Amino acid sequence: MKKKLVIGVVGYPASGKGEFSRIAKKLGIPVVVMGDVVRKELDNAGLKQTDRNMGEMSKYLRQGMGMDALAQLTIPLIEDQRSAIVLVDGIRGDAEVTTFSKKFKGFRLIGVESLFDTRLSRLKDRGRSDDSGDAEGLLARDQREEGWGLGDAMDMADYFITNEGTIEEFEEKARELLKKMEREEDVC
Repeated sequence: MKKKLVIGVVGYPASGKGEFSRIAKKLGIPVVVMGDVVRKELDNAGLKQTDRNMGEMSKYLRQGMGMDALAQLTIPLIEDQRSAIVLVDGIRGDAEVTTFSKKFKGFRLIGVESLFDTRLSRLKDRGRSDDSGDAEGLLARDQREEGWGLGDAMDMADYFITNEGTIEEFEEKARELLKKMEREEDVC
């Protein structure tokens, strides 16, 4: 029996984690989004999905359950997937990486890299309800997530992919990386 390959994706806001996940879905890889756990908690609390509320709920969950709270809440969603390969989108800290690494022997981490100005431009374009569209807001969000161990999680990545070109260039790089990982881990 082949082992399950669990791939985590980590990166700063608007670096391309969601695009990477979209590409994985197109390849038939199930995607579990950690932010959906936070969004569900906001819905349960009757709160609007804003950048501030997402951050406050994440902080609240981490205070109550530990820095790996979102990983703990995401593990059952990963285990529910019947596929030999699952992608986890939205890792924000080293404690989450450690939890996933302990739980899933076949855990690998991809760091998505993108410059601040590129990410800021993307935030302005995508207009998601939990996004701040200005430099101060993005810097504050970066600093908040660094406080959760984002920089350390990036340092733990097994693979890196840069997202500075066109969406087509990024998609080609992402497809190549995912196929390489499947071959290396002998899944599918």
